[in-house]
Amino acid sequence: MRIDSAARHDASILHADLDSFYASVEQRDDPALRGRPVLVGGGVVLAASYEAKAHGVRTPMPGREARALCPGAVEVRPRFDAYMEASRAVFEIFRDTTPLVEGISVDEAFLDVAGLRRLVGSPVSIAETLRARIRTEVGLPITVGLARTKFLAKVASAVGKPDGLLEVAAGTELAFLHPLPVRRLWGVGPVTEAKLADAGIATVGDMAAIGEKSLCRIVGPGAGRHLFALSLAQDPRHVETGRRRSSIGSQRALGRRIRAEADIEATVIAIVERLGKRLRAADRVSRTVVLRLRFHDFSRATRSRTLAEPTDRTEVLMSCARALFDEARPLIRERGCTLIGLSLTNLGDDDALQLALPFEDDHQPQLDAAMDQLCNRFGRDSVTRAVLVGRDHGEDAPMLPDS
Repeated sequence: MRIDSAARHDASILHADLDSFYASVEQRDDPALRGRPVLVGGGVVLAASYEAKAHGVRTPMPGREARALCPGAVEVRPRFDAYMEASRAVFEIFRDTTPLVEGISVDEAFLDVAGLRRLVGSPVSIAETLRARIRTEVGLPITVGLARTKFLAKVASAVGKPDGLLEVAAGTELAFLHPLPVRRLWGVGPVTEAKLADAGIATVGDMAAIGEKSLCRIVGPGAGRHLFALSLAQDPRHVETGRRRSSIGSQRALGRRIRAEADIEATVIAIVERLGKRLRAADRVSRTVVLRLRFHDFSRATRSRTLAEPTDRTEVLMSCARALFDEARPLIRERGCTLIGLSLTNLGDDDALQLALPFEDDHQPQLDAAMDQLCNRFGRDSVTRAVLVGRDHGEDAPMLPDS
Protein backbone atom coordinates (compact mmCIF):
# COMPACT_ATOMS: atom_id res chain seq x y z
CA MET A 1 0.00 0.00 0.00
CA ARG A 2 1.33 3.43 -0.96
CA ILE A 3 1.57 6.05 1.75
CA ASP A 4 1.91 9.76 1.00
CA SER A 5 4.91 11.43 2.61
CA ALA A 6 2.65 13.75 4.61
CA ALA A 7 0.83 10.74 6.04
CA ARG A 8 4.00 8.89 7.07
CA HIS A 9 4.46 8.88 10.81
CA ASP A 10 8.13 7.94 10.67
CA ALA A 11 11.13 7.78 8.38
CA SER A 12 10.19 4.62 6.52
CA ILE A 13 11.73 5.15 3.06
CA LEU A 14 15.25 3.73 2.82
CA HIS A 15 17.86 4.71 0.27
CA ALA A 16 20.47 1.94 0.24
CA ASP A 17 23.69 2.73 -1.63
CA LEU A 18 26.72 0.44 -1.86
CA ASP A 19 29.96 2.22 -1.03
CA SER A 20 32.45 2.60 -3.92
CA PHE A 21 30.83 -0.47 -5.41
CA TYR A 22 33.36 -1.65 -8.01
CA ALA A 23 36.35 -0.89 -5.79
CA SER A 24 34.69 -2.56 -2.78
CA VAL A 25 34.15 -5.75 -4.79
CA GLU A 26 37.84 -5.74 -5.74
CA GLN A 27 38.89 -5.26 -2.10
CA ARG A 28 36.49 -8.00 -1.00
CA ASP A 29 37.90 -10.49 -3.49
CA ASP A 30 41.58 -9.61 -3.01
CA PRO A 31 42.60 -9.20 0.67
CA ALA A 32 45.87 -7.57 -0.45
CA LEU A 33 43.86 -4.55 -1.65
CA ARG A 34 42.07 -3.90 1.64
CA GLY A 35 42.99 -0.62 3.24
CA ARG A 36 44.86 0.49 0.11
CA PRO A 37 43.88 3.09 -2.49
CA VAL A 38 42.35 1.24 -5.45
CA LEU A 39 41.51 2.57 -8.91
CA VAL A 40 39.24 0.51 -11.16
CA GLY A 41 39.91 1.22 -14.83
CA GLY A 42 42.91 2.40 -16.81
CA GLY A 43 42.46 5.36 -19.14
CA VAL A 44 39.51 6.61 -17.13
CA VAL A 45 38.83 5.88 -13.46
CA LEU A 46 35.52 4.03 -13.26
CA ALA A 47 35.59 3.65 -9.47
CA ALA A 48 37.89 4.59 -6.61
CA SER A 49 38.12 3.23 -3.08
CA TYR A 50 37.65 5.63 -0.20
CA GLU A 51 41.41 5.43 0.45
CA ALA A 52 41.93 6.86 -3.05
CA LYS A 53 39.12 9.40 -2.68
CA ALA A 54 40.90 10.77 0.39
CA HIS A 55 43.61 11.97 -2.03
CA GLY A 56 41.08 13.82 -4.19
CA VAL A 57 40.44 11.12 -6.79
CA ARG A 58 36.97 11.30 -8.29
CA THR A 59 35.08 9.50 -11.05
CA PRO A 60 35.17 9.76 -13.96
CA MET A 61 38.72 11.17 -13.91
CA PRO A 62 41.59 10.56 -16.34
CA GLY A 63 43.87 7.84 -15.01
CA ARG A 64 46.95 10.04 -15.39
CA GLU A 65 45.38 12.75 -13.20
CA ALA A 66 44.30 10.18 -10.61
CA ARG A 67 47.81 8.67 -10.44
CA ALA A 68 49.29 12.15 -9.95
CA LEU A 69 46.97 12.77 -7.01
CA CYS A 70 47.52 9.30 -5.54
CA PRO A 71 50.88 7.87 -6.69
CA GLY A 72 50.58 4.78 -4.49
CA ALA A 73 47.21 3.69 -5.89
CA VAL A 74 46.75 0.15 -7.17
CA GLU A 75 45.10 -0.04 -10.59
CA VAL A 76 42.89 -3.02 -11.45
CA ARG A 77 40.98 -3.87 -14.60
CA PRO A 78 37.19 -3.95 -14.22
CA ARG A 79 35.48 -7.33 -13.77
CA PHE A 80 31.88 -6.67 -14.69
CA ASP A 81 30.72 -10.24 -14.25
CA ALA A 82 31.80 -10.06 -10.59
CA TYR A 83 30.03 -6.72 -10.12
CA MET A 84 26.79 -7.96 -11.65
CA GLU A 85 26.87 -11.09 -9.51
CA ALA A 86 27.33 -8.97 -6.38
CA SER A 87 24.51 -6.64 -7.47
CA ARG A 88 22.12 -9.56 -7.95
CA ALA A 89 22.95 -10.90 -4.49
CA VAL A 90 22.34 -7.49 -2.90
CA PHE A 91 19.02 -7.00 -4.67
CA GLU A 92 17.87 -10.44 -3.53
CA ILE A 93 18.36 -9.20 0.03
CA PHE A 94 16.51 -5.98 -0.80
CA ARG A 95 13.52 -7.94 -2.12
CA ASP A 96 13.67 -10.34 0.81
CA THR A 97 13.34 -7.30 3.08
CA THR A 98 10.32 -5.72 1.37
CA PRO A 99 8.41 -6.17 -1.89
CA LEU A 100 8.50 -2.40 -2.41
CA VAL A 101 11.93 -1.99 -4.02
CA GLU A 102 12.78 0.58 -6.69
CA GLY A 103 16.17 -0.05 -8.24
CA ILE A 104 18.02 3.09 -9.31
CA SER A 105 21.20 1.48 -10.60
CA VAL A 106 23.24 -1.68 -10.03
CA ASP A 107 24.35 -0.41 -6.63
CA GLU A 108 21.47 1.57 -5.14
CA ALA A 109 17.74 1.34 -4.52
CA PHE A 110 14.84 2.82 -2.60
CA LEU A 111 12.92 0.55 -0.21
CA ASP A 112 9.56 1.32 1.39
CA VAL A 113 9.24 -0.44 4.76
CA ALA A 114 6.28 1.50 6.15
CA GLY A 115 4.06 -1.55 6.51
CA LEU A 116 6.58 -3.80 8.24
CA ARG A 117 6.76 -2.40 11.77
CA ARG A 118 4.43 -4.99 13.37
CA LEU A 119 6.00 -7.86 11.47
CA VAL A 120 9.69 -7.00 11.53
CA GLY A 121 10.33 -3.93 13.67
CA SER A 122 11.10 -0.25 13.28
CA PRO A 123 12.56 1.15 10.04
CA VAL A 124 15.88 1.74 11.82
CA SER A 125 16.09 -1.86 12.98
CA ILE A 126 15.18 -3.04 9.45
CA ALA A 127 17.97 -0.88 8.04
CA GLU A 128 20.44 -2.26 10.60
CA THR A 129 19.49 -5.82 9.68
CA LEU A 130 19.74 -5.02 5.96
CA ARG A 131 23.26 -3.61 6.35
CA ALA A 132 24.36 -6.57 8.48
CA ARG A 133 23.01 -9.11 5.98
CA ILE A 134 24.74 -7.44 3.04
CA ARG A 135 28.01 -7.29 4.97
CA THR A 136 27.74 -10.95 6.06
CA GLU A 137 26.17 -12.56 2.99
CA VAL A 138 27.73 -10.47 0.19
CA GLY A 139 30.79 -9.07 1.94
CA LEU A 140 30.20 -5.43 0.97
CA PRO A 141 29.71 -2.18 2.91
CA ILE A 142 26.50 -0.24 2.29
CA THR A 143 25.16 3.07 3.53
CA VAL A 144 21.45 3.53 4.26
CA GLY A 145 19.58 6.80 4.64
CA LEU A 146 16.06 6.89 6.15
CA ALA A 147 13.48 9.64 5.77
CA ARG A 148 9.82 10.27 5.02
CA THR A 149 10.63 11.15 1.37
CA LYS A 150 12.83 9.66 -1.32
CA PHE A 151 14.73 12.90 -1.77
CA LEU A 152 15.69 13.19 1.89
CA ALA A 153 16.53 9.49 2.15
CA LYS A 154 19.01 9.89 -0.71
CA VAL A 155 20.51 13.00 0.85
CA ALA A 156 20.81 11.16 4.17
CA SER A 157 22.68 8.25 2.58
CA ALA A 158 25.09 10.68 0.90
CA VAL A 159 25.77 12.46 4.21
CA GLY A 160 26.05 9.13 6.05
CA LYS A 161 28.78 7.69 3.81
CA PRO A 162 30.85 5.63 4.03
CA ASP A 163 29.38 2.48 5.61
CA GLY A 164 26.85 4.38 7.69
CA LEU A 165 23.23 4.57 8.76
CA LEU A 166 21.55 7.96 9.04
CA GLU A 167 17.92 8.59 9.95
CA VAL A 168 16.18 11.90 9.35
CA ALA A 169 13.46 11.51 11.94
CA ALA A 170 9.97 12.84 11.29
CA GLY A 171 9.77 16.50 12.28
CA THR A 172 13.52 17.11 11.97
CA GLU A 173 13.67 17.37 8.18
CA LEU A 174 14.33 21.09 7.88
CA ALA A 175 16.78 21.13 10.79
CA PHE A 176 18.77 18.44 8.96
CA LEU A 177 18.42 19.89 5.46
CA HIS A 178 18.88 23.64 5.84
CA PRO A 179 22.52 23.70 7.04
CA LEU A 180 23.64 21.57 4.07
CA PRO A 181 25.36 23.12 1.03
CA VAL A 182 23.12 23.67 -1.98
CA ARG A 183 25.03 21.10 -4.05
CA ARG A 184 23.32 18.37 -1.99
CA LEU A 185 20.06 19.07 -3.84
CA TRP A 186 19.09 17.18 -6.99
CA GLY A 187 19.51 19.52 -9.94
CA VAL A 188 22.31 21.64 -8.50
CA GLY A 189 25.43 21.16 -10.58
CA PRO A 190 28.53 23.39 -10.80
CA VAL A 191 26.83 25.99 -13.04
CA THR A 192 23.73 26.33 -10.85
CA GLU A 193 25.87 26.32 -7.71
CA ALA A 194 27.92 29.21 -9.11
CA LYS A 195 24.77 31.20 -9.95
CA LEU A 196 23.44 30.68 -6.43
CA ALA A 197 26.78 31.62 -4.90
CA ASP A 198 26.80 34.87 -6.87
CA ALA A 199 23.41 35.61 -5.31
CA GLY A 200 24.75 34.89 -1.81
CA ILE A 201 23.00 31.52 -1.50
CA ALA A 202 25.33 28.90 -0.01
CA THR A 203 23.05 26.61 2.01
CA VAL A 204 19.67 25.00 1.49
CA GLY A 205 18.37 27.23 4.25
CA ASP A 206 19.49 30.32 2.29
CA MET A 207 17.53 28.98 -0.68
CA ALA A 208 14.38 28.48 1.37
CA ALA A 209 14.68 31.94 2.91
CA ILE A 210 15.01 33.81 -0.39
CA GLY A 211 11.62 32.62 -1.60
CA GLU A 212 10.38 30.93 -4.76
CA LYS A 213 10.00 34.07 -6.91
CA SER A 214 13.54 35.27 -6.25
CA LEU A 215 14.91 31.78 -6.81
CA CYS A 216 13.12 31.57 -10.17
CA ARG A 217 14.72 34.85 -11.25
CA ILE A 218 18.16 33.42 -10.48
CA VAL A 219 17.95 29.93 -12.01
CA GLY A 220 14.82 30.05 -14.18
CA PRO A 221 11.18 29.21 -13.42
CA GLY A 222 11.33 25.42 -13.81
CA ALA A 223 14.50 24.90 -11.79
CA GLY A 224 13.43 27.55 -9.29
CA ARG A 225 10.13 25.85 -8.45
CA HIS A 226 11.84 22.44 -8.25
CA LEU A 227 14.66 23.59 -5.96
CA PHE A 228 12.39 25.65 -3.72
CA ALA A 229 10.15 22.62 -3.12
CA LEU A 230 13.20 20.52 -2.25
CA SER A 231 14.48 23.21 0.09
CA LEU A 232 11.24 22.74 2.06
CA ALA A 233 11.71 18.93 1.98
CA GLN A 234 8.71 18.51 -0.32
CA ASP A 235 8.86 15.39 -2.49
CA PRO A 236 5.57 13.59 -3.27
CA ARG A 237 7.09 10.68 -5.22
CA HIS A 238 6.36 7.10 -4.21
CA VAL A 239 8.71 4.13 -4.30
CA GLU A 240 7.85 2.71 -7.71
CA THR A 241 7.98 -1.02 -8.36
CA GLY A 242 7.42 -3.11 -11.44
CA ARG A 243 8.16 -0.33 -13.94
CA ARG A 244 9.68 -1.56 -17.18
CA ARG A 245 12.72 0.33 -18.35
CA SER A 246 12.22 2.82 -21.16
CA SER A 247 15.82 2.52 -22.37
CA ILE A 248 18.89 0.34 -22.23
CA GLY A 249 22.44 1.42 -22.90
CA SER A 250 26.12 0.69 -22.65
CA GLN A 251 29.27 2.71 -23.06
CA ARG A 252 33.01 2.21 -23.16
CA ALA A 253 35.86 4.31 -21.82
CA LEU A 254 38.54 4.60 -24.51
CA GLY A 255 41.24 6.30 -22.47
CA ARG A 256 43.32 9.34 -23.34
CA ARG A 257 45.51 7.82 -26.04
CA ILE A 258 44.63 8.56 -29.65
CA ARG A 259 42.65 5.75 -31.27
CA ALA A 260 42.04 5.07 -34.94
CA GLU A 261 38.52 5.77 -36.17
CA ALA A 262 38.25 2.13 -37.24
CA ASP A 263 38.90 1.03 -33.65
CA ILE A 264 36.26 3.43 -32.31
CA GLU A 265 33.77 2.22 -34.93
CA ALA A 266 34.54 -1.37 -33.91
CA THR A 267 33.64 -0.40 -30.35
CA VAL A 268 30.29 0.92 -31.59
CA ILE A 269 29.67 -2.38 -33.39
CA ALA A 270 30.51 -4.37 -30.26
CA ILE A 271 28.11 -2.28 -28.16
CA VAL A 272 25.27 -2.72 -30.68
CA GLU A 273 25.82 -6.48 -30.67
CA ARG A 274 25.49 -6.58 -26.90
CA LEU A 275 22.47 -4.26 -26.75
CA GLY A 276 20.65 -6.19 -29.47
CA LYS A 277 21.09 -9.39 -27.50
CA ARG A 278 19.83 -7.74 -24.31
CA LEU A 279 16.84 -6.30 -26.17
CA ARG A 280 15.76 -9.68 -27.52
CA ALA A 281 16.34 -11.40 -24.18
CA ALA A 282 13.92 -8.93 -22.59
CA ASP A 283 11.33 -9.35 -25.40
CA ARG A 284 11.53 -5.65 -26.15
CA VAL A 285 11.88 -3.56 -29.31
CA SER A 286 13.42 -0.11 -29.77
CA ARG A 287 12.56 2.80 -32.01
CA THR A 288 15.30 5.33 -31.21
CA VAL A 289 19.08 4.95 -31.19
CA VAL A 290 21.16 7.51 -29.28
CA LEU A 291 24.93 7.96 -29.65
CA ARG A 292 26.83 9.75 -26.88
CA LEU A 293 30.43 10.94 -27.03
CA ARG A 294 32.90 12.46 -24.60
CA PHE A 295 35.98 14.23 -25.93
CA HIS A 296 39.52 14.93 -24.71
CA ASP A 297 38.46 18.39 -23.47
CA PHE A 298 35.65 16.70 -21.43
CA SER A 299 32.94 18.25 -23.61
CA ARG A 300 30.14 15.97 -24.76
CA ALA A 301 27.92 15.50 -27.79
CA THR A 302 24.74 13.52 -28.47
CA ARG A 303 23.26 12.30 -31.75
CA SER A 304 20.00 10.38 -32.13
CA ARG A 305 17.81 8.88 -34.85
CA THR A 306 14.28 7.50 -34.66
CA LEU A 307 13.32 4.57 -36.87
CA ALA A 308 10.11 4.33 -38.86
CA GLU A 309 9.22 1.08 -37.05
CA PRO A 310 10.41 -0.36 -33.73
CA THR A 311 12.79 -3.30 -34.06
CA ASP A 312 14.99 -5.77 -32.21
CA ARG A 313 17.07 -6.68 -35.27
CA THR A 314 20.79 -6.13 -34.84
CA GLU A 315 21.38 -5.22 -38.48
CA VAL A 316 18.80 -2.43 -38.41
CA LEU A 317 20.16 -1.04 -35.15
CA MET A 318 23.71 -1.40 -36.50
CA SER A 319 22.92 0.57 -39.64
CA CYS A 320 21.41 3.37 -37.58
CA ALA A 321 24.33 3.45 -35.11
CA ARG A 322 26.89 3.55 -37.93
CA ALA A 323 25.05 6.43 -39.58
CA LEU A 324 25.17 8.36 -36.31
CA PHE A 325 28.87 7.56 -35.97
CA ASP A 326 29.50 8.85 -39.50
CA GLU A 327 27.81 12.13 -38.52
CA ALA A 328 30.12 12.41 -35.51
CA ARG A 329 33.39 11.64 -37.34
CA PRO A 330 34.33 15.34 -37.85
CA LEU A 331 33.96 16.01 -34.11
CA ILE A 332 36.03 12.94 -33.23
CA ARG A 333 38.81 14.00 -35.63
CA GLU A 334 38.80 17.51 -34.18
CA ARG A 335 38.55 16.75 -30.45
CA GLY A 336 39.53 13.10 -29.97
CA CYS A 337 37.24 10.64 -28.18
CA THR A 338 37.63 9.29 -24.63
CA LEU A 339 34.23 7.66 -24.20
CA ILE A 340 31.52 6.41 -26.53
CA GLY A 341 28.09 5.12 -25.61
CA LEU A 342 24.87 3.95 -27.21
CA SER A 343 21.33 3.82 -25.86
CA LEU A 344 18.23 2.18 -27.28
CA THR A 345 15.21 4.21 -26.21
CA ASN A 346 11.47 4.37 -26.88
CA LEU A 347 11.27 0.72 -25.88
CA GLY A 348 8.12 -1.33 -26.33
CA ASP A 349 7.03 -4.95 -25.98
CA ASP A 350 7.85 -7.13 -28.97
CA ASP A 351 4.33 -8.60 -29.00
CA ALA A 352 3.10 -5.16 -30.06
CA LEU A 353 5.38 -5.17 -33.10
CA GLN A 354 3.50 -4.68 -36.35
CA LEU A 355 5.09 -6.20 -39.44
CA ALA A 356 5.76 -3.73 -42.23
CA LEU A 357 4.70 -4.38 -45.81
CA PRO A 358 6.02 -5.93 -47.92
CA PHE A 359 6.89 -8.79 -45.57
CA GLU A 360 10.59 -9.52 -45.73
CA ASP A 361 11.64 -13.06 -46.47
CA ASP A 362 15.13 -13.15 -44.97
CA HIS A 363 16.97 -15.04 -42.27
CA GLN A 364 18.24 -12.16 -40.13
CA PRO A 365 15.92 -12.79 -37.13
CA GLN A 366 16.95 -16.46 -37.10
CA LEU A 367 20.61 -15.46 -37.37
CA ASP A 368 20.27 -13.06 -34.43
CA ALA A 369 18.63 -15.78 -32.34
CA ALA A 370 21.30 -18.33 -33.26
CA MET A 371 24.11 -15.94 -32.31
CA ASP A 372 22.37 -15.17 -29.02
CA GLN A 373 22.17 -18.88 -28.20
CA LEU A 374 25.83 -19.48 -29.06
CA CYS A 375 26.96 -16.58 -26.87
CA ASN A 376 24.76 -17.74 -23.99
CA ARG A 377 26.15 -21.26 -24.18
CA PHE A 378 29.82 -20.71 -25.01
CA GLY A 379 30.52 -17.17 -23.83
CA ARG A 380 30.16 -13.65 -25.18
CA ASP A 381 33.17 -13.86 -27.52
CA SER A 382 32.49 -17.37 -28.88
CA VAL A 383 31.07 -15.88 -32.09
CA THR A 384 31.64 -12.33 -33.23
CA ARG A 385 31.85 -10.15 -36.31
CA ALA A 386 35.05 -10.26 -38.32
CA VAL A 387 35.64 -6.54 -37.79
CA LEU A 388 35.89 -7.15 -34.02
CA VAL A 389 38.46 -9.94 -34.14
CA GLY A 390 41.69 -8.91 -32.42
CA ARG A 391 40.49 -5.41 -31.61
CA ASP A 392 40.53 -3.67 -28.24
CA HIS A 393 37.05 -2.23 -27.74
CA GLY A 394 37.90 -0.19 -24.66
CA GLU A 395 36.67 -0.62 -21.10
CA ASP A 396 33.06 -0.61 -20.05
CA ALA A 397 32.12 2.46 -18.06
CA PRO A 398 29.12 3.45 -15.94
CA MET A 399 26.36 4.95 -18.02
CA LEU A 400 26.22 8.71 -18.35
CA PRO A 401 23.61 10.17 -15.99
CA ASP A 402 21.04 10.95 -18.68
CA SER A 403 21.16 7.47 -20.27
